[in-house]
Amino acid sequence: FATTAAEMNAGLNRVRLDIKLEDVLLQQPPPADVILVGDLFYEKTLATHCLTWLRLAQVQGAKVFIGDPGRSYLPKEQLEKLAEYNVPVTRDLEDAEIKKTSVWQLRA
Repeated sequence: FATTAAEMNAGLNRVRLDIKLEDVLLQQPPPADVILVGDLFYEKTLATHCLTWLRLAQVQGAKVFIGDPGRSYLPKEQLEKLAEYNVPVTRDLEDAEIKKTSVWQLRA
C-alpha cells in the first residue's frame, strides 16, 4: 500500500521515485539534485552513518533536506532550520497528540 500511495503521489507531482528496499547507507549516494531525509536521527549509530552518507552526497552536488522532530542525535549545529510545523501524531507512538517538527538543510 505505501509503495502504491507513494507512486501515485509521485505521478501526480510529475516526479520519478526510485524505491529501494535495501540499506542505501551501505552504498554510494546516487547522483541527485536533492536528497530528502525523514526522522532518521533517533539512534546514535544510524545518525552517524546517515550524516556521513549525506555529507558524501552533498560533496557530489546534492542539496540535503531533513525533516525531524528534534530527535536526540540530530546534528543541529550542522543544520539550518528552514521551517517548523505542529503535526498531529498518535499517542501510541509519541508522547503527545501534537509533535513539533522542523525542516532543516544540511550546511556546507
